[in-house]
Amino acid sequence: MDFICLNCEKNKFFNHKIGDFAMRKKPSREKGKLKFSRYFQEFKEGDRVAFVRELSVTSNVPDRYQGRTGIIEFRRGKAYSVKIKDLNKEKSFLIEPIHLRKIAN
Repeated sequence: MDFICLNCEKNKFFNHKIGDFAMRKKPSREKGKLKFSRYFQEFKEGDRVAFVRELSVTSNVPDRYQGRTGIIEFRRGKAYSVKIKDLNKEKSFLIEPIHLRKIAN
């Protein structure tokens, strides 16, 4: 059930799904575009990268890791193993390079 805040000036709905659709939607000027330079980019072991999902390509990483940074461990096939710290645990994910952006050290 959605709740309406009567005291708020914008009358917001408090629902856990607000913004969920916008998180999976591309801006209208970027629809249909795939940057091949991002699809075929190369990384070295130890590079710091950010996980930024390309919305037109499916990814196997949960939504909550969007925007997190990690370190490249190794390459397996066309994907890279990225070590991401989640609270006190280190987790490894296989992520295709189109979903990764290099961060300057």
